[in-house]
Amino acid sequence: MIPMSPTPSNPRGAIDLSDLAAKAQQSQPAAGTVAGQGAPAGAAGASYLVELTEQNFEAEARKSLQYPIIVELTSISRVPAEQQMAASLDELASESGGKFSVARVDMDSAPQLAQALAQAFGVQGIPAVGGLLQGQPVGLAQGVLPKDQLKQLVDELLKAALANGIAGRAEPVSRAALAEADSDEPDPRFAAADEALARGDYAAAVEEFDKLLQANPKDAEAEAGKAQASLLLRTADADPQALIAAAAAPDAPIDTQLAAADAEVATGRVEEAFARLIAVIKKTAGDDRNTVRVRLLELFETVGNSDPRVQKARRDLMAALF
Repeated sequence: MIPMSPTPSNPRGAIDLSDLAAKAQQSQPAAGTVAGQGAPAGAAGASYLVELTEQNFEAEARKSLQYPIIVELTSISRVPAEQQMAASLDELASESGGKFSVARVDMDSAPQLAQALAQAFGVQGIPAVGGLLQGQPVGLAQGVLPKDQLKQLVDELLKAALANGIAGRAEPVSRAALAEADSDEPDPRFAAADEALARGDYAAAVEEFDKLLQANPKDAEAEAGKAQASLLLRTADADPQALIAAAAAPDAPIDTQLAAADAEVATGRVEEAFARLIAVIKKTAGDDRNTVRVRLLELFETVGNSDPRVQKARRDLMAALF
């Protein structure tokens, strides 16, 4: 079973999950019953995606008393890899017939809500996915994940729901209404890269992004997509804790520091990764310094240039270089 995460303190009083959790305890089904047991199965091909805002948060989160909710923390300016992950979540909810719903939070339009939920889920960046079950936040994962890994997370959340007597079904949402609310359709230019990411073939995804960059070296979206796919490729079979521990050695080589920074970004420790590489830059020169600088710039692309942590790290990098 996925353990329930404790609800953190409420930033600026914006979001209070503890109230939902208390109501969940009051609404527990009687022994031998299952919440939402009589709910009908959803229509095949229906959407179960809701755009979450500060205005509808409480009403939507209460529905986690009947069925689990996957919360996607993302950005309206998401790169193709994130767009594919969002589509995969919607597909999984549809394929399940509404055994869970997807609540998308756009950090650009609802930053306070996104920040509160990121704290609740224990993540430090986007994209990320968490769960709501009986009003309680459940930390799931951070970073871009292919559909098969997303399905594993969903299956674990559904098992946790059943173990807690939650087996209702979400009501399908009109795809026409969804299209009106979210017109940011995946760019067909990235179809091949998206397909590669969806099947977990990160090397092929990098190649597809490279093709786009050869055609247009100024394609910022393709550059960001390549950076994310490259990070996924470098960390796919890595042991993050082992890499970070190895880099703690006083004489750890640059390659070890680069691998540790990758692992930190992949596991949400973005600020630690940036600080690590900037510290290495301060102690190196020539080709070694440039190698680390290039990797740091790539990680900036991976996290997103609009992220405040990237903006601060850019200032720190300039100070280190000059």
